[in-house]
Amino acid sequence: MSKPRSWNLLAWLWLALLFLRELLLSAYAVIRATLSPRLEVRPGIVAVPLRLRSAAGVTLLADMVTLTPGTTSLHVSDDQRTLYVHAMDAADPEAVRRAIAERLEAPTMRVLR
Repeated sequence: MSKPRSWNLLAWLWLALLFLRELLLSAYAVIRATLSPRLEVRPGIVAVPLRLRSAAGVTLLADMVTLTPGTTSLHVSDDQRTLYVHAMDAADPEAVRRAIAERLEAPTMRVLR
């Protein structure tokens, strides 16, 4: 039987701060797009490959994506290797994937693998 990992309070705090930053930046982008005279967004569904393997990690990531303005988690594949996300602006799907992987998934991996 393996010993449970200890909680890394600093990693959780860092994740909370990064999420707050993403929340504010996304809210600003949504407000700016909404108030713009011409709505220049291309909504779409993006398949985001996942490196997270734990159910708790995938759930936390999907929740953070949904709580971030402009994105909504739609579905996790049965093998938990792909997260389907609706993005308000998916003109560049690779940029959406990269942003989720770098800004949300990587810090989540530090606290929940």
